[in-house]
Amino acid sequence: MQPNVLICGMGGNTLPDSVKQDDQPWLAEDYSRIRRFSEQLCAPLAPEDMGLQACPEVSPPRWHLAHTTWFFETFLLSPHLPGYRVFHPEFEVLFNSYYNGIGEQYPRPQRHLLSRPTGEQVLAWRQQVDQAMARLIAARPDLSALITLGLNHEQQHQELLLTDILYSLSFNPLAPALTQPQPITGEPGALTFQTFAGGLVDIGAHAGFAFDNEAPRHRVWLEPYRLANRPVTNGEFRDFIRDGGYRRPELWLSDGWAWVQQHGIQRPLYWHDDLQQHFTLAGRQPLQAGRILAHVNYYEADAYARWAGLRLPTEAEWEHAADQVSVTGHFVDSGTCQPGAASDAPLSHLFGDVWEWTASAYQPYPGFQAANGAVGEYNGKFMCNQMVLRGGSCATSRDHIRASYRNFFYPHLRWQFSGIRLAGDAQ
Repeated sequence: MQPNVLICGMGGNTLPDSVKQDDQPWLAEDYSRIRRFSEQLCAPLAPEDMGLQACPEVSPPRWHLAHTTWFFETFLLSPHLPGYRVFHPEFEVLFNSYYNGIGEQYPRPQRHLLSRPTGEQVLAWRQQVDQAMARLIAARPDLSALITLGLNHEQQHQELLLTDILYSLSFNPLAPALTQPQPITGEPGALTFQTFAGGLVDIGAHAGFAFDNEAPRHRVWLEPYRLANRPVTNGEFRDFIRDGGYRRPELWLSDGWAWVQQHGIQRPLYWHDDLQQHFTLAGRQPLQAGRILAHVNYYEADAYARWAGLRLPTEAEWEHAADQVSVTGHFVDSGTCQPGAASDAPLSHLFGDVWEWTASAYQPYPGFQAANGAVGEYNGKFMCNQMVLRGGSCATSRDHIRASYRNFFYPHLRWQFSGIRLAGDAQ
């Protein structure tokens, strides 16, 4: 573990040496801001929207508000604030996501059946927890690492809240809108590529907060490679479709071709048959060619890369490049919640807009150790059969993302804002 890194969820939560435990006025402010933002994201939703769950992989907005509150009550208030009384004892089961060390969980596919607690009850619970957390933050600076983990956990659920409600609303023929459309004009030029010499490079968390799966920092060898200056656009992927991309088995991994055949896949998620419109959080919108492509899965990304005569980057290649640019991009902070127009600038959009699929399986880094207890279930037990994505999206908070951040999903899933950046061997 690096001495200046705050690793949460790993081998005992520890504070960085450079941060004094009695000098953290920022923590109470961050807590209030992040918790408030979750409720702000729900402001455009109708009460009927708050219980929507269109498939087992997504959760209702009300459940997200409750689960993030459950996290603070379960891991911080109940064990560490003397005299704290839980809001409702049954909530421990209803809003436990996957922590077997805590106890039983309500079945994930049935979360839409939880019409109770009501939205008002969940907000009252959040208020009780927030008031208690204010006391705990002031009294227990030694818990700052675990509190910071809870805040980053809530920011993850803020993104899930948006992507989940987008999926659930997509089944409504009325195409309801939660945000305003953001038209773009023009198209970018052809892709250009930046070459990297490779060699022995450092990968992993090295400053500030990090999740346990981003550590330990370690060295990897990279052969010379090149990386596209921007992600793939809607127009470029439409060319792939028109060239028979979904009908050519030679472009697909075996599992990917089976997925295409089994489900009759012909286009990205939310695209209409005419390839001219798609569903967004701003409702039904024109499919603009110059906008960054989103909502494709790993199989689609890999097939497109093969069609283009290139490949997806490894996560080490991606991180090595991202370490050389600033964390700027199109994030949820803008309020649009839709990928923007592709830029021709060098190494643009590495952060924000869309999560970028990599060719790397989600596995532990050398020397990784999960923490003892239930908090150790946060990431480690999912390190199997999933692929790594990098960079954040238009539904990610700007202060939540960094070059070392490792997101992960099963290769068939595409309801996240996931896109494609091409790579290749240096020529």
